[in-house]
Amino acid sequence: MAQKPTIARIWRGRTRREVADAYEPYIRREGIPPLEKTALAVQLFREDRETESEFVTISYWPSIEAMSAFTGGDPNKVHHLPRDAEFLIELPDRIAVMRILVDESPRG
Repeated sequence: MAQKPTIARIWRGRTRREVADAYEPYIRREGIPPLEKTALAVQLFREDRETESEFVTISYWPSIEAMSAFTGGDPNKVHHLPRDAEFLIELPDRIAVMRILVDESPRG
C-alpha cells in the first residue's frame, strides 16, 4: 500500500523575468530529481509577473522523520543549488514545512 503524505515542504524563489527561462531547466535538472527519488511526490510551479518570476517547489512526505533523513537534519534548512545565487533575486532563508490537514486529490 502506498504511503499517504502528511507533510508538505514548500520552497519559494524569485528570479528576474529575463533569467527565468534559463532557471527553469536548471531547477528541473538539478533540484527536482533528488526529490523525485526520495519524496512521495513533487510539484514545481512558476508564475511570471511583469519584472520577476516566482518558482515554488512542493514536496510531499510521509513524516517529518522521513523529510529530516533527506535533508540531513533540520527540515527547515534551505539547501541551495550551486547556481541559485546567480539566478535568484535573493536566497531564501527558510523552507515552509506544513502538516497536510485535508488531502482529497483523486487517486489513480
